Amino acid sequence: MMLYTELQPVDSFQVKLTHPFSSYDRQMLTLFYQPLIGSEAISLFLTLWTDAENVEPQEHSHYYLMNILSFALQPIFEARITLEAIGLLRTYKKKEIGEKRSFVYELLPPLDAPSFFSDPLLSTFLFSKIGEQPYRQLRRRFLDERISKEEYQEVSRTFLDVFQPARADLATELTAGVDFYGKTAAPGVPFDMHEFNFDLFYDGLSEQMIPKSSVRVIPQEIIAKLSFLYTLSPLDMQKVMMIAMDENLQVTEERVRKAASEFYKMNRSPQPPKLQPAFKMPEAKEAPKENMSRDEELIFYLENTPPKDMLRKISGKEPFTVDIQLAERLITLHQFPVGVVNVLLQYVMLRNDGKITNSFAERIASHWANKKVNDAKTALKLSREEHDQYMKWLKEGKQSTPKKRKPTREEKVPEWFANRKEKTKKSDTPSDFNVEEERKKLLKELGIEENEVK
Repeated sequence: MMLYTELQPVDSFQVKLTHPFSSYDRQMLTLFYQPLIGSEAISLFLTLWTDAENVEPQEHSHYYLMNILSFALQPIFEARITLEAIGLLRTYKKKEIGEKRSFVYELLPPLDAPSFFSDPLLSTFLFSKIGEQPYRQLRRRFLDERISKEEYQEVSRTFLDVFQPARADLATELTAGVDFYGKTAAPGVPFDMHEFNFDLFYDGLSEQMIPKSSVRVIPQEIIAKLSFLYTLSPLDMQKVMMIAMDENLQVTEERVRKAASEFYKMNRSPQPPKLQPAFKMPEAKEAPKENMSRDEELIFYLENTPPKDMLRKISGKEPFTVDIQLAERLITLHQFPVGVVNVLLQYVMLRNDGKITNSFAERIASHWANKKVNDAKTALKLSREEHDQYMKWLKEGKQSTPKKRKPTREEKVPEWFANRKEKTKKSDTPSDFNVEEERKKLLKELGIEENEVK
């Protein structure tokens, strides 16, 4: 239910590209990112990418994404925050007060292969997801095969070898103070390093054992990521540094990564760590009060329960898609609160033999919209006060439903059919009918001798 506080289908959005993406970016998304974040997040990214390539910016509602992706709103929202977490999307919400919200989705480029493989989080999670053999094949596919300088000599010309200087003052004036649309470096995974206690880490290092000057060479981001990846404390990371130190009391980034991996295998698990989603939709902040009356308990339930769960509870089975779509339409399109929609659906089911008739429900919804009903308590009160009127509407709706009637036109009965009984009577076998004589008579007419049929 709390999804409606984050995103609604009627909310609008626009897409912005930081720079034109290439076929190389598509390969990185498909081969490197898709195993980590799943096909739904990649489908959302590719759809936004395609939309952003339009000549003029387009504004859509999230109904557009729901229709084009065939996803419900919940998977779209989860795919969006997954893209944000992996560093492929930034989301901006317009600063305005109102029921309808507007977003700008800024697509960010994926990391290139060298950056991806050098990131300890991404490379390790990819390894644990696809396995060793596919991981090695992927590395070989993107290896940079450098040209051997022993076999080849570069003979390329420089700029000044080919071009002559020209008037530059006019070009400088036209471009001064102007920002241009160009290629943007991939930012990578947005990672919060504040979770790691660097003060404790550095204070515990002994100058005799591990000189701080050697440790400072390692970027703090690498230390924090390795600590997060392998669930290592600052004290554990001190031990990792001791393992990574060479005979000259120096450490390198590559040795630190290898030492952290070895420490994890010896003290945690021989299996590589896996990427586990930790995000959960925020739950309702309001908690049920103690010693509530029966009506208060009902109101609290209606206000804090998704319509789909309420329908499942009251009917004892999985609700039909048309009923769920009605609830979503009332909430997203007509802006009814969840509690009011639950009261409406419950009332219609109880008064209509467990069935939800759209026309009956929408007529009551129209009445409640005119009355500005905005909570479950008011909806319950109005449903009791106007019960007789609503039952009259229900009866009128049933009476107006066309019933199957017998056709009034009567076809003329054929004469042969009307006289069929008389003919039957006339053709009835007489009591003195001789079968053997009639048989011989028939054989004689056909020219067949008696002995031929014996």
